Amino acid sequence: MDSNGSVNEKCENRLYIGNLDLRITEAALIKMFSPFGTIVSEDFLWHTRGPKRGEPRGYAFIQYSTKEEAQLAKEKMHGRLACGRPLVVRLASEKYFAETLERPPKAAGPASRGSISSSSSSLGQGSSRSAKIAAIKSKLKVLEEESSNSKKQRPS
Repeated sequence: MDSNGSVNEKCENRLYIGNLDLRITEAALIKMFSPFGTIVSEDFLWHTRGPKRGEPRGYAFIQYSTKEEAQLAKEKMHGRLACGRPLVVRLASEKYFAETLERPPKAAGPASRGSISSSSSSLGQGSSRSAKIAAIKSKLKVLEEESSNSKKQRPS
């Protein structure tokens, strides 16, 4: 935090959204939270290493233009079901303080840093996402064809 308190002010406008189902996309998240105010920034976090590379981490951050908008979104969205899971919505500062109170601080070595990135800095996400969508569409088409073929072959 600087002497002007701007980091503190930013945290009052910034929400932590957790317990996100992996099927929820950035666009869906923005659509869910935009009715409560002007979204200034959004950080949808992805795995950048390991077997889950390219998959969502299950949480995100949204920053509103005012703390009143952030507070309204928190009140309306906390506990609301999205894809069958209750959303956890807190002010980002509450999330940070709750975590530091619950467990002792860890050493911030290279292994604990850099394992996440926001979508805005992940340039390779678009092409792999469209490839996954194409693969899912083709699989659905095959499943539909198999389903219709099995219905035709069964005697009535």
